[in-house]
Amino acid sequence: MESKRFIKNDNGFECANCGVKVEPLGYSSRNHCPKCLFSVHLDVNPGDRNADCGGLMKPERVELCPRDEYIIVHKCTHCGAVRRNKAAHRATKQPDDLRLLIRLTAIV
Repeated sequence: MESKRFIKNDNGFECANCGVKVEPLGYSSRNHCPKCLFSVHLDVNPGDRNADCGGLMKPERVELCPRDEYIIVHKCTHCGAVRRNKAAHRATKQPDDLRLLIRLTAIV
């Protein structure tokens, strides 16, 4: 049986979509670019880096949750997998683009 546990994997990276150099969050695992919100399909479970796909994860929409939290819904452009990830719009280093998050809440 697979573990559903979160594995902290807070490394910096270069965005595969727009090329921005992304800094680590320092308190959790950053898995998407703060500028374009794209990610890469690397995980089966958060932080485990066990996915074999490696496709770009496009931000399809954003869900607004209680306490002004945003959940980014990504869809893999290669295999079609869908993953939900918490936005980092309150981060002190490279916060997620709030205007883009808000724009993506309008997509149904």
